[in-house]
Amino acid sequence: MALLERVSTLVRANLNDLIDKAEDPEKMIKQIILDMQNQLLQVKTQVAIAIADQHLLEKKQKENNDAASEWVRKAELAVDKKQDDLARVALERSISYKELAESFTQQVADQKAQVENLRTALSKLDQKLAEAQNKSDLLIAQHRRARALGKASDARANMLDTSKAAGFDRMKRRVAHDEAVSEAKAELAGDNVDDKFAALEKEDAIEKLLTEIKSRRSAGTNQAVS
Repeated sequence: MALLERVSTLVRANLNDLIDKAEDPEKMIKQIILDMQNQLLQVKTQVAIAIADQHLLEKKQKENNDAASEWVRKAELAVDKKQDDLARVALERSISYKELAESFTQQVADQKAQVENLRTALSKLDQKLAEAQNKSDLLIAQHRRARALGKASDARANMLDTSKAAGFDRMKRRVAHDEAVSEAKAELAGDNVDDKFAALEKEDAIEKLLTEIKSRRSAGTNQAVS
C-alpha cells in the first residue's frame, strides 16, 4: 500500500538531518508535523475500514456455518419422515454452506493481518509525531545556535555528516520497502475430472451423513420403545 510506504518514510526520517539541510528550519519542522498529522488521519481511516471489513467477513463466515447446521437439522427431520431424497438434498446444501464458511476462514486471517499492519503503522507514526512536536522548538533552537557559531571546522563536519546521512537514507529508501498487501484468492472453476471426483466424494459424504442420521434416529426410537 502506498499509504504504508509514505508512513514508513516519515517514521524513518531523521528530524535533525532534515532541519540541518533546510533553508528555513522553522518552516521545515512545521511542514513535517503537518505531513505526519495528515498521514495519521489517513491511517486511522484505513484502520477503521479494515476493521469493518474484518467484521463483515467474520459475519459471513458465521452465517454460512449456521446455515450448514440448519440444513443438517432439516436432513434429520426428513429422515424422521422417511424422506431420504429430501434428506440428501438437505445434506448437499449443508456441505455447500460448510465449504463456503471454510473459504471465509483464510480471508478472515488475511484481513486480521492487514488490520495488525495498519495498527502498527498507526502506532509508530503517532510516536514519531509526538517526537517531532516535542523536539521542534529544541531542534530549531539548536540549529540557530549552530549557525550562529560560524566555525568553519564545524560547518565542514556538518556537511560531511549530512552527505553521508543523506546517502544512507537514499539507500535505505531503495531497499526498505515492506508493503502489507492482502489479496483475495481467485476461485477457478471448470468442468474437469477433478470436479467429477469431487462430486462423487460429496455424494459419498452425503450418504455417510444420511446413514449416521438414520442410525441415531433408529437408536432413539428403540430406546423410546424400550
